Amino acid sequence: MKPLEDVRIISLEQYGAGPFGSLHLADQGAEIIKIEDPRTGGDVGRYVPPYAEEEDSIFYETFNRNKKSISLDMATPSGRAVFEDLVRGADAVYSNLRGDVPKKLRITYDDLKHLNPKIVCCSLTGFGMTGPRAKQPGYDYILQGLAGWMDITGEPDGPPTKSGLSLVDYTGGYVAALSLLTALHAARRDGVGMDCDVSLYDTAISMLTYPGTWHLNAGFTPIRTRHSAHPSLVPFQAFEAADGWIVVGCAKQKFWERLTVVLGRPDLAEDARFATFADRQRNADVLLPELEKIIATRTVAQWLEPMTAAAIPCGPINDVSEALAEEHTVARDLIVETEHPRYGTLKNLASPVRVGWDKPEYVRAPQRGEHQDEVLAGLLGYSPARIAELTGDGAFGTPA
Repeated sequence: MKPLEDVRIISLEQYGAGPFGSLHLADQGAEIIKIEDPRTGGDVGRYVPPYAEEEDSIFYETFNRNKKSISLDMATPSGRAVFEDLVRGADAVYSNLRGDVPKKLRITYDDLKHLNPKIVCCSLTGFGMTGPRAKQPGYDYILQGLAGWMDITGEPDGPPTKSGLSLVDYTGGYVAALSLLTALHAARRDGVGMDCDVSLYDTAISMLTYPGTWHLNAGFTPIRTRHSAHPSLVPFQAFEAADGWIVVGCAKQKFWERLTVVLGRPDLAEDARFATFADRQRNADVLLPELEKIIATRTVAQWLEPMTAAAIPCGPINDVSEALAEEHTVARDLIVETEHPRYGTLKNLASPVRVGWDKPEYVRAPQRGEHQDEVLAGLLGYSPARIAELTGDGAFGTPA
């Protein structure tokens, strides 16, 4: 069996953060049944441009492979009845909605425990289900600003800068997946389910890590650093070579000493001004211009070869195309393929979650309502008459 093949999750998810979290569970074999609202055309991710046509988008494919989809209008009594039947045989209900919506939709543990005492209800919201911002919508860009990320990102003389990726969304997805699995373990052990109140805001604040604890305990004020320099380790930053950029990181004293040899300046290691991490930080305004001048004289490749040979942490600053073409990317099987009725062979990015030696199987993201018959007739055992009755009542959308 696949690691999570015995896990069934009913998911009210859309867009990026929520589907990203459940994607890694689906890749490990969990059965993710997406409930898509027919009134809104299902997951909004289906329509994200620029690579979108009708209800297919490459954005949607990025986050939804290995999942199943049914169309279900939970605002109708009949749609709610189908949802409750699904809950009875599920391990978890997973959602990414505004903080006050799970209670309005009645998908919290208190709302569902009478159906299944072991059900885990994991809600990934912008600001959590409590607190003064609970009713506010939370998006990655806003969270990066609110949690202090943008203030410490970018060049010192530039504007506050967002990360090039939606890292609050994606780390929030990982936190939601971890929370769900943690709660599921406890529910199977104890026979009692629970809520998981996960928020993007909590995730973003926790990701401040040591600059945050430095501030709380020593009054440290993070500042933006030139060329993405590490706040305390010198040298550890981006340097401009003759034909591009390279990152060099001297996280240990031995790396600094080796670097001076590669640069042809072993005298720098003997200079008292640069003897220790503290000395180099104190005299960075003297040391870094000298290093920048030296590194600018050769190409990225000409520096990478001797630095790599000397086991100095270093690497090129690739663009996305170069990163995806890296031989290590290929060697680690990080690009996978699925077959799609519109796109043909579609390339996607593998989950970094590695469990055991068996490689995951990859199936394209589902069309909206693609698994209607499998779930209704197969999983729930509904008869044709019952399905017809539910259809007439609008459970799956407005009846013809």
